[in-house]
Amino acid sequence: MKKLKQLPEFVRFAIVGIIATAIHYGVYYILQWFIYVNIAYTIGYIVSFIANFYLSAYFTFGRKPSWGKALGFGGAHLFNYLLHIGLLNFFLWLGLSRPLAPIPVFSIAIPVNFLLVRFVFKGKRI
Repeated sequence: MKKLKQLPEFVRFAIVGIIATAIHYGVYYILQWFIYVNIAYTIGYIVSFIANFYLSAYFTFGRKPSWGKALGFGGAHLFNYLLHIGLLNFFLWLGLSRPLAPIPVFSIAIPVNFLLVRFVFKGKRI
């Protein structure tokens, strides 16, 4: 029954995740044609990070943003960013094209991010 109560929260997380991922990928996709791939990916990550923090706080978890939560969110996202950038370079090394390489990265890193961010805002495991 507890899992059923968490379903709306997971759905809200998924909506926020889709928005943040679209922002991240959109910024990356445009910039990767003009600047180094890792820099384009990082700029996209930062822009989506800001949107993701506020949407996660208010919409997903129904909490007010605070500096403490921002630091925890930033810490979780530092780990997540390193996972993203490592996987991006791995998939590029495997031969995926620059426009397509983020797609498998997102599919691996997003579930990990959910667990980390949920812990920051809720302080408990799933």
